[in-house]
Amino acid sequence: MELKRIQSIGEYLRFMNLPKSEHPLIYVIDFSHVAFTGSSAEYSFVFDFYSIVLKRNMGYKIHYGQTTYDFDEGLMSFVAPGQVIRIENDDERNHKCNGYILLFHPDLLWQYPLAKTIKQYEYFTYHANEALFLSEKEESGIIAIFKSIQQEYHGNLDKFSHDLIIAQLELLLKYADRFYNRQFLTRRIPNNQLLTKVEDYLNRYFEDGHLIEKGIPTVLQVAEAVFVSPNYLSTLLKALIGKNTQTLIHEKLIEKAKEKLSTSHLTVSEIAFELGFEHSQSFSKFFKNKVNLSPMEFRQSFN
Repeated sequence: MELKRIQSIGEYLRFMNLPKSEHPLIYVIDFSHVAFTGSSAEYSFVFDFYSIVLKRNMGYKIHYGQTTYDFDEGLMSFVAPGQVIRIENDDERNHKCNGYILLFHPDLLWQYPLAKTIKQYEYFTYHANEALFLSEKEESGIIAIFKSIQQEYHGNLDKFSHDLIIAQLELLLKYADRFYNRQFLTRRIPNNQLLTKVEDYLNRYFEDGHLIEKGIPTVLQVAEAVFVSPNYLSTLLKALIGKNTQTLIHEKLIEKAKEKLSTSHLTVSEIAFELGFEHSQSFSKFFKNKVNLSPMEFRQSFN
């Protein structure tokens, strides 16, 4: 299947046979006004622009990150420029869809603080199965922002238009940030199950000799082991227990280091090697930074 790179919003609209946008850098697609013909065609895209999607009853699957999600419920997903997206039509019949896509090019943000702060919204790097679920009230609020942006560029563009569009976009991103934080806290059963998987993985990794063979586990390794994206995992853990993935790894390292220093006669160099450090000096610096004692000082104080 051919991978198609779409460099501009206009190019995407032409490919999808959609009306031309009044603004070249932003466009809102209302799927209730778009009829999709039944087809088993699949498309793979790389967009050079952002997309924010609110989907319900779409009749097709979308793939990005490492997973697939059937958009059968109202939820949002966020895709940054450069990600590969594969769309697979899962319905042979003509059908009407419900939902919106907001497309905006990075050039829209030029000379605005949002050009830099958008990097703080880590949900643009989440996988498809980490999409944001919305209550009816939240969904209505998001749709209102979509429509407000659409009305602004549909109207007579003036010197205020760009500022107002950016303001609405920032509002949308901030609400999404709030709703994700709410989702991390309210979906406790699946989230706590994920936390348990992370702890089990780290326990096995530290007990089964992997530190010597593979070195200290990375955030990416832990995330891949539990089938989520690194940023999603760290943000989820921060919301649940106030610690990100890197902190959990470091705590586990300190725990094992203290155990070896207090219960064995291994030298500091030998302990450093068993914990995956290439140099004992790196281990000693790491330990003192976390414990406020050198490894030898800790051993002496313990004894």
